[in-house]
Amino acid sequence: MHTPSFLSLTLAALASVVSHDAAAADIKNIVIVHGAFADSSGWRNVTEILEKQGFKVALVQNPITSLQDDVDATHRVLDMQDGPSILVGHSYGGVVITEAGNHPNVAGLVYVAAYQPAKGESLITLVTETPGPSREIRATKDDKFLYLDPAAFGPDFAADVPAEDAAFMAKSQVLASKAAFSTPISDPAWRNKKSWAIVATNDRTISPDLERRLAKRAGSKVVEIPSSHAVFLSQPAKVAEVVVTAARETGR
Repeated sequence: MHTPSFLSLTLAALASVVSHDAAAADIKNIVIVHGAFADSSGWRNVTEILEKQGFKVALVQNPITSLQDDVDATHRVLDMQDGPSILVGHSYGGVVITEAGNHPNVAGLVYVAAYQPAKGESLITLVTETPGPSREIRATKDDKFLYLDPAAFGPDFAADVPAEDAAFMAKSQVLASKAAFSTPISDPAWRNKKSWAIVATNDRTISPDLERRLAKRAGSKVVEIPSSHAVFLSQPAKVAEVVVTAARETGR
């Protein structure tokens, strides 16, 4: 009978340890940051898909009163996580995670039809250079906040979402302060952390070409999805798949 050598036993033990460590390194925490003109409720389907795969999902409710307020809100949720996290941002949420992503609990970033500003750039900087197709953003009477004209919300934000859902989103949209949109980034987290970017190819809120250019500059792994700006609602399985990929590849 063949007796395993000491070397083969040692290699087998080492392989077992490496396999265990790889499994232990998998990232299980996902923190999602919504964008402007929407809130976290639209991420329910993505959340449920991720949770069925064993992930722990937390959602940030941005006040969008200032960029710092939103970064602080994101940091509070990140502080509550029990380990490394993948930080996901949609639209303006991409600006937030670019700054908030320097938090030590953040292992990787996922930009979903989102802005990826560099140091010194704000959302306004990027929109001024490359405007999106929509021209329906309006200012409130006090000229301090912005909203998307409800009549244009469906066509420009959520064209592939059921009409009744888009209509409700238009009514419940979160207004964004001009201050949040005009504050520049001080230290972009994508310079030091792995990132992924979903380009919504039918986006009318952000130019898809801008999404591609920013992702390329940041060195993000890009996935293109034929969708409106509300890709997290219309294509939740595909969005969740990218988040899962980020968690698995960042954790190894």
